[in-house]
Amino acid sequence: MFQRVLICTDFSDGLHRLAHFVSSLAQAGIKQIVFLHAVPLSEKGIIPRVDSEKIEQAQTRLASSVGESSTDVEVKIEVQSGKPVEIILQVSQTYQSELIILGSQSRSLLTEKLVGSTMAELSHKIKIPLLVLRPQLISTYTNEELTLRCQNLFRSLLLPYNGSKVANYLVQQVKQLAQQQSGRFLEQCTLCWVLENSDRREIPNKIQPQQASEIISQIKADLEEANLFVETQVLEGQSLTKILEAAAMADISAIAVSSGTIGKLQEWLVSSFAAELLRSSWYPVLFFPAQGG
Repeated sequence: MFQRVLICTDFSDGLHRLAHFVSSLAQAGIKQIVFLHAVPLSEKGIIPRVDSEKIEQAQTRLASSVGESSTDVEVKIEVQSGKPVEIILQVSQTYQSELIILGSQSRSLLTEKLVGSTMAELSHKIKIPLLVLRPQLISTYTNEELTLRCQNLFRSLLLPYNGSKVANYLVQQVKQLAQQQSGRFLEQCTLCWVLENSDRREIPNKIQPQQASEIISQIKADLEEANLFVETQVLEGQSLTKILEAAAMADISAIAVSSGTIGKLQEWLVSSFAAELLRSSWYPVLFFPAQGG
């Protein structure tokens, strides 16, 4: 799966807790972890300046959490001052990260438009997958619960499918990860096709359940070639609602999704399914930026 991971924390999202679970993350196949904290520029005076005091405080806080790791995982700490998205992109390139882990509060499209969102801005600029976790969950897990969560970070994925190019791209990305993994970190997938009446461009014309079942069976066979256990579901109703209901019953680690419209004009006019899921899902969301998106 992912061997080089960048974990971004602002200390209010709970993700700094993961510094205590490096050995558990190693069991998910991770070999390098970079903990990153972005410190806003100091507004004291006329010219914004690097806040050296807060940088030192953040470095000390992360270092004390990481401590001495007895695993083979390489752990790095980066604390920089500036705009979070720019820093995240720069650091991920420096360390050749394969995955960015980010905490994000659930919010509406209107709220995102008014106050902005690091997740929203980052999702249409990154070239690598993004794992979005809800701070409320990470902050309330007991140590035992968080240990298991870290060990099984990617074990079981729910893949929403609708026959579109983006959906097929998502399937191929997951298949590729499964084929390249050095162990059994990703073991199973649940393919879920929700049929609904929709005018969205990314969703093809409505097809019959029998036809959807035949198509999704072919996708299942394709994924099984990567030594994955695959289950399928064809449901009818509202996509977001049904996917979240399916997630509740499928014993998943995360919902995988892709999009080529997040952050673009069409996404502001009509919110995409992927964007809605990233904003509202309480389940971890593994986001794959679509090629050319």
